[in-house]
Amino acid sequence: MARAERLHQAIARQLGSAILSGAYRPGDALDGEIEQALALGVSRTPYREAIRILVAKGLLESRPRAGTHVTARARWTLLDPDVLAWTFSGEPDEQFVKGLFELRGIIEPAAASLAAQRRTEAQIAAMQDSLASMAHHGLSSEDGRAADQQFHRSVLEATHNDALASLASSVGAAVRWTTRFKQQRVALPRDPLPEHIAVFDAIAANDGEGARHAMEELLRLALDDMAAALP
Repeated sequence: MARAERLHQAIARQLGSAILSGAYRPGDALDGEIEQALALGVSRTPYREAIRILVAKGLLESRPRAGTHVTARARWTLLDPDVLAWTFSGEPDEQFVKGLFELRGIIEPAAASLAAQRRTEAQIAAMQDSLASMAHHGLSSEDGRAADQQFHRSVLEATHNDALASLASSVGAAVRWTTRFKQQRVALPRDPLPEHIAVFDAIAANDGEGARHAMEELLRLALDDMAAALP
């Protein structure tokens, strides 16, 4: 069973979602600590912990005598897995979604090409397991989306490039939350599993160029699906 969300994490999610949705704008001041804690119906300790989380993620800055303010968007760690989750819990900005797919389009095709050249048999087996789980559960379920996330993570890890592998959490979170958002809005018009299988087949065959093109096609179709889910 998943660990229950702790109080300070719930407060951070609530405030973070409000900032990302525009309810709080850059430069806006949050009321004093006592007032905010009372408004949220919590003690000052979990409220302080929540503020520390949001400061660490770049959404807030808190200074003595100056108070706590929302920072400029340029300072937000938009690829943080929590921040991505909060973004897609509401109505994500269309330009941000497109930018996210542009970023994936830069990273993942190149990663797939490297993975085709460097993958191990254990990594091929891990990708096969992810595909089998996707096929069994489907992307409308949490288990299926987790398998999808793990597949993309495995591709990055198979590059054996530490800098690329360090992006696995962010890319995986982007995969998870964009897919979940699409599933909540519209029934997908197609099964995305074949595109994943095409990427896998090219990686398994050590076909770097084929893996690159297959990942580009996967992302193109995923963005088309996302466009159908946005207003």
